[in-house]
Amino acid sequence: MDEPQNPMEVRETVWAGQWIDSTTDYAIFALSADGRVVSWNPGGEHIHGYSREEILGRPLSVFYTHEDCRAGVPENVLCEARKTGRYSGEGWRVRKDGSFFWASVVITALRGTSGQTLGFGKIVRDMSDKKQAHDAVVESERRFRLLVHGVTDYSIFMLSPEGNVTNWNQGARRIKGYTAQEIIGSHFSRFYTPEDAAAGLPQRGLETAAREGRFETEGWRVRKDGSRFWAHVVIDAIRDDDGTLVGFAKITRDISERRETERALDETRSALLQSQKIEAVGKLTGGVAHDFNNVLQVVRGNLEVIESRLGRDSWMRERLDKAIDAVERGAKLASQLLAFGRRQPLQPVVINLATTLRNMDDMLRRSLDETIQVETVVAGGLWNTCADVHQLENVILNLAINARDAMPDGGKLTLELGNAMLDDRYVAGLEDVPAGQYVVLAVTDTGVGMSPDVLARAIDPFFTTKPEGYGTGLGLSMVYGFVKQSGGHLRIYSESGHGTTVKVYLPRSTASAVEPSSPVRMPLRGGRETVLVVEDDRKLQSTVVDMLSGLGYTVLKADDAQQALTIIRSGVQVDLLFTDVVMPGPLKSPDMARQAVGMLPQIKVLFTSGYTQNAIVHGGRLDDGVELLSKPYSREELARKIRRVLGTQGVELETTGNGNVEHDSTAPGSLRVLVVDDDAGSADAVGALLEMLGHRPVLHRSAERADDALGVQEFDVLLTDISLPGMSGIDFAIKAVREHPHIRVVFSSGADAPPARQLPFSWRALRKPYTAEDLRRALA
Repeated sequence: MDEPQNPMEVRETVWAGQWIDSTTDYAIFALSADGRVVSWNPGGEHIHGYSREEILGRPLSVFYTHEDCRAGVPENVLCEARKTGRYSGEGWRVRKDGSFFWASVVITALRGTSGQTLGFGKIVRDMSDKKQAHDAVVESERRFRLLVHGVTDYSIFMLSPEGNVTNWNQGARRIKGYTAQEIIGSHFSRFYTPEDAAAGLPQRGLETAAREGRFETEGWRVRKDGSRFWAHVVIDAIRDDDGTLVGFAKITRDISERRETERALDETRSALLQSQKIEAVGKLTGGVAHDFNNVLQVVRGNLEVIESRLGRDSWMRERLDKAIDAVERGAKLASQLLAFGRRQPLQPVVINLATTLRNMDDMLRRSLDETIQVETVVAGGLWNTCADVHQLENVILNLAINARDAMPDGGKLTLELGNAMLDDRYVAGLEDVPAGQYVVLAVTDTGVGMSPDVLARAIDPFFTTKPEGYGTGLGLSMVYGFVKQSGGHLRIYSESGHGTTVKVYLPRSTASAVEPSSPVRMPLRGGRETVLVVEDDRKLQSTVVDMLSGLGYTVLKADDAQQALTIIRSGVQVDLLFTDVVMPGPLKSPDMARQAVGMLPQIKVLFTSGYTQNAIVHGGRLDDGVELLSKPYSREELARKIRRVLGTQGVELETTGNGNVEHDSTAPGSLRVLVVDDDAGSADAVGALLEMLGHRPVLHRSAERADDALGVQEFDVLLTDISLPGMSGIDFAIKAVREHPHIRVVFSSGADAPPARQLPFSWRALRKPYTAEDLRRALA
């Protein structure tokens, strides 16, 4: 008879059965010793899809995939449970409908009192959602590892808390040159330069990252082959959930190219700023240079006229010299500004710098103190260059004077000439400096030198370290402007206390050098030619007329280009057109000059200006065949330039005791001349010629108005055009001689004169265009 059961045990068994039968989240069922299903709960039906009737008696393998069945997984699971008493694991299982789910399985062996296996209890839970999330994390981590490993533009690796490398990606290998096997386990300080490592920079980076969570910097790093690169570095501290430091993540990027680009951009910005500065100064200079030099010309011209007409006592001489010297200083100031702004008209010729330097030897030694030793070194086979000799001499003199001022206690000045080749690598970061062959002038002093701040501003206009009153700050600015305008390059090397070297590079010329002409003191020469002065500044015009008259020339004047062409069309002989470059009105001076040459092919043209703009200067150089006399100029410069343009010796001027020019004694006596010409420009020109010949002209535009003048005034000569509005010149001459028998008649016309027998009185004719000498003979 069976022993009665303990009521408590009975109650627990009932409760367990009720829990199993009511659970749907877990499949809880029993298996026989050979692995067949012998019980089933609602959870089993919910998870596996089988009803109780469908599954009882079926083998355990029904829940496994075909692959697992072929591999004997169901049998192995039961074997393990039978052997150890328990099996737990996860894997894919199959539902009734053939779908898969990820199952968490626990199988417990059920044993009898003697230890034999009676069967198995199995609990199954559907873990598909957790499996999916887990797989997503695993996949994400896998992809992240692939991503990090596959990045080649960034060096990404981990460090231990001590700074040892624990992993290594492809970017790190590419940037730093080490393989993972070569570097893992090494301390990351090996990537730093020796000086940075000695200064403790690696450790400070880790300490900052550990303290603040992140450290970011830029600096030089070293590759495996010893080469350096500029790196952007980020170190992030890595901590676990408890906040314990477990290491560092380090990202390094090679930004050498970006740094070089930024450097080039900075240089470009600096060059642009310098270019804008030059442009601004150039515009400012150009805007005022014309008017400023006109003023200087008026002052200088009048001073020299006064000098030529007044006595030359020592008191007067001293003050005139001081005034003229002040004008020259003002002219030099304007010239330096124009040179810096690259607006100085250059007249380059092919020269050998060695010859130029030798010719300046005496001038340089006079400009320097006796305490300064001068040495000139010229390399053999020196190339030629093309430059404006006068401006180049100013450059050399400016550099020598700057060197002198830098050596107040004496020193050594070395002027060295040589050949140089500037290659593509040298000129890569320079603006407007083409690669090629250059002649280089190096001026070196042993003076006080320049600090980096001073050196950076050395060529700025008006910047100077000299005391007030000892310099304008335009010396190096002028040198820089001249060199750039000549297509060259300027480089300054200096250090405080160690002197300065200024190197001027001028492009090589393969043409033959022009032999410089030796300056010979020639007597002042004027002439008897006719000069048409075209100048809109009335005061300057008057001054120039006085200067030219004092040199013996017959002078006509015009206020603008249109008026000048009117005078030329009138038929008056003009030998030289002396015109300002910058003129008001729609017709520009160069165009006027071209039209004048078209009408009078023998006419010569001389331009003058305080600022040429781009009218006759292109690329910084005077146009071919153009003659220019820059304002302000002296009386002697004017005289010599005019003779050179006209191409003849002219007349050597003699002066009276008070300095006045002695004019030709063959000039006729003063005559009262009635001029009749309907062209206002022609009438004005004839009137000016008559005044220059010492006569007294009265001008009228018609015969009728001239006839009225004859009624109230006596005239010695009637100078009339033949073609006039209203009464013709011939009819008016007949009437004038009939009423004033003493008057002499001269016909002036571009057409043929009347036949000699046609008129009842004697007369002379002037065929337009005629010269001042022709007019003088007609009136003699």
